[in-house]
Amino acid sequence: MGSRHFPARTVLFEKESTGVTYRVPALLYLPCVAKLLAFAEERLSADDAHANLLVLRRGSVYGSYVEWEDMRVLETAALQHHRSMNPCPLYDEFTGTLFLFFITVLGRTPEAFQIVTGQNVTRLCCVTSADQGLSWSKATDLTQQVIGRAIKEWATFALGPGHGIQLRSGRLLVPAYSYHIDCKECFGQLCKTSPHSFAFYSDDHGQGWRFGEFIPNLQTGECQLVSVDEEDGSNVLYCNARSSLGFRVQALSTDDGAVFHGGQLVPRLVEPPHGCHGSIIGFPAPLVTSTEPRSCASFQGDPKGTSGPFFQAPTWVLYSHPTSSMSRVNMGVHLSTFPRDADSWTEPWVIYEGPSAYSDLAYMELPHSQFPVSGGPAIAFACLYENGKRSPYEQISFSMFTLHDVLQNIPLTAAVPRRKRRRRSCCVC
Repeated sequence: MGSRHFPARTVLFEKESTGVTYRVPALLYLPCVAKLLAFAEERLSADDAHANLLVLRRGSVYGSYVEWEDMRVLETAALQHHRSMNPCPLYDEFTGTLFLFFITVLGRTPEAFQIVTGQNVTRLCCVTSADQGLSWSKATDLTQQVIGRAIKEWATFALGPGHGIQLRSGRLLVPAYSYHIDCKECFGQLCKTSPHSFAFYSDDHGQGWRFGEFIPNLQTGECQLVSVDEEDGSNVLYCNARSSLGFRVQALSTDDGAVFHGGQLVPRLVEPPHGCHGSIIGFPAPLVTSTEPRSCASFQGDPKGTSGPFFQAPTWVLYSHPTSSMSRVNMGVHLSTFPRDADSWTEPWVIYEGPSAYSDLAYMELPHSQFPVSGGPAIAFACLYENGKRSPYEQISFSMFTLHDVLQNIPLTAAVPRRKRRRRSCCVC
């Protein structure tokens, strides 16, 4: 492997001398227009009770180079007397609608207060854009319409944070978690709440939304989702979630997020004390060589980019998260070629050495000429992550790297799952 390699890093958001801090990154790539959208919370301090508004920077991708526009405050992504948090962007490839889901919380009420008292003052909100994030609609409060009476059983809830996904069927999915009130009163006080991950989903391109069942057994929080195609032609929805159990938790759904089966610990993916948000992104395994990046039309007809009616490339998954079990330091990426196997994850490639915390990943196919490695278009990734020298919350940085970089910088011994694999030639991009 040689000397340690770190990808180039661009600071997109930086703590200001006034104390204003940018936290909770979310990243979305729009392949049809080669644009990256980087979202974050603008806070008056690093404290979640001091969150304020959401901000955005748009980037134009020119091969391995990204030209970033100035930061903009998303003034319409707000409710009066509430603070906006947990950006979760989602793009409908069929309609061209860009959604930005987020929560709003009344005043300066901290999440911890809601958990302890059961007094939920959080709302589910959304804004949309028809021009790739140049302009945004007014905020819509979806709480009553989507959650309804169930809100009385939730001490609080939140989204993602980070990107949502769209399935090949067109279903839109927004990852979420809720603190369920398990016991309402004990000697006049709230007794017990427990966090559980789940998904909001829409089958009519965002006209109506529902929410699925919680991951039932293990306590889980902030999460992300990937649609996983397997070599035998089956498909599962994979959830990877934060936990306070020392390791990540994963769970599978065979009905596209309406119901998740029991979660399991992932011993190769450690959590620091109290856990930390992490990101996952799925992409077709590089088993079939093509010569051009996918077009807008190919995404609209087949968002996952199948390689033909007789062969579906299995999905590989990349995961980003701090790599220490002791504290939020050393941002790393892990690879799995068979994510339903909890032992399939590689050791990490550390892409930033030092304090680091939340992150979000995006997957891109870029022209071969920009990344001269064997095969067709380069399989590339972008990572937006919190980092700093003394604290993880000094900056939000952006790095871009290829699958070739990943494979060159992590050991592969753990990447092959314990099962029989059909031998195929592999073009590593």
